[in-house]
Amino acid sequence: MTKSIKRLAPQILFICMYFYGQVNAQQPNVLIIVSDDQGWNDVGFNGGTDIPTPYLDSLAADGVVFDQGYASHPYCSPSRAGLLSGRYQQRFGHENNIPYESATDDDGLPLSEQMLSEYLVEKGYSTAAIGKWHLGDHEKFWPINRGFEHWFGFFGGGLNYWGDTGNKPENHGVLRDGQIVPKEQLSYLTDDFTQEAATYIDQFSKDQRPFFMYLAYNAPHAPIQAPSKYLDKVNHIEDGDRAAYAAMVIGMDEGIGRVIQKLKDTGQYENTLIFFYSDNGGHLHGASNAPFRGHKGMLFEGGIRVPFLVSWPAGIQGGQHYDHPISALDIFPTVLAAADIPSPSKPLDGVNLLPFLTGMEKKPQRMLYWRYSDGAGYAVRDGNYKLVYSGYKEDYFLFDLEEDPYEQQDIKAIFPEKTQLLKESYANWNEGTVPAMWQDPHAENVLKEEAQRQRIIDKAKSGER
Repeated sequence: MTKSIKRLAPQILFICMYFYGQVNAQQPNVLIIVSDDQGWNDVGFNGGTDIPTPYLDSLAADGVVFDQGYASHPYCSPSRAGLLSGRYQQRFGHENNIPYESATDDDGLPLSEQMLSEYLVEKGYSTAAIGKWHLGDHEKFWPINRGFEHWFGFFGGGLNYWGDTGNKPENHGVLRDGQIVPKEQLSYLTDDFTQEAATYIDQFSKDQRPFFMYLAYNAPHAPIQAPSKYLDKVNHIEDGDRAAYAAMVIGMDEGIGRVIQKLKDTGQYENTLIFFYSDNGGHLHGASNAPFRGHKGMLFEGGIRVPFLVSWPAGIQGGQHYDHPISALDIFPTVLAAADIPSPSKPLDGVNLLPFLTGMEKKPQRMLYWRYSDGAGYAVRDGNYKLVYSGYKEDYFLFDLEEDPYEQQDIKAIFPEKTQLLKESYANWNEGTVPAMWQDPHAENVLKEEAQRQRIIDKAKSGER
């Protein structure tokens, strides 16, 4: 057998199984790894050079890098709601962050939405959630009540990396299946989540059931905290904010390396479908979304185009870059297709990516939509064209991302018909959504941020003659 045929053998086998309906002869394990507020330029596989991410880069080399991979929302909780429901958050009112201080018992991903975990556990999968949750504070929304048989993590949107809950009750810290984990049993949360994931893989390596693990690191989300063993590896970065942030990314990368090695040691790596992506673009505390415009919270590319890859050696040829737009909403249907599990009765908004990744089809034919704060900001992508209504600028922008991937040239005045067409497309999509079930301060905060930006610009030109 020639080297090229050997290289293609897994894909040939998968295509045969796909057409003959036998993919579930050995259903894959599923591992979804989510980083938190990580910038596009903060991984080597996207060309980043100052933060070493050798383990993620190795995973990318074994899989497919999505050069135009998008989160479904520009910030945390709604992005996770879209991922685990497989549906636009706006269809069920979860388009804002869970209220920080005034959350009610009903503020969370609605129980009427069937999550990927609930669907997979019904189909015989072992399920585990590790890390950040942020989909509802009340226990009825906790992972152990949403299809996960095992849970090690915290239910809120952020936590001190040493496990200190400050003035909040102890149950706002790390929990194991709903029970408080004493702080003295924790080290550094990134390491703790890694260890829990590796232990889980060990425990289930001899289980007859495939597993679904949702490994949601809170790194590199604020607060910016890291131990010396990771900070010592960023001495080459002179910007202090960037260096401290980079240490958090390195800790997560090394943790992912440990998890992948555990899969290899237990003989499960080849048949584990792994997705890695950031829940949204990088924040303003040391992250880099270069070369793209904007940051977390924005609908310019820097807020929603994220580091994104998939690996499944038994089913997808590695060493690829896929340069067509895909969404985190596509993960749910892709997992079901890989496991040969029928789709749920409630329609999903993503597409099964396997035909595109195995070369059977070229690219999905669909538009992508984003919205926050009941329409205070929104965006539509149709082919190369992207319409943005920016809540920061309170204005419309039209870009041709093939000619202008960094969104520097607004062409709405040149193409008014296209601008109007995308506005109408958004209006039609919007009719299938509902208002947010609770509010957050994002819409007000972006106006404050833009005002501060303008003050800086005005100050810079104050001496101009």
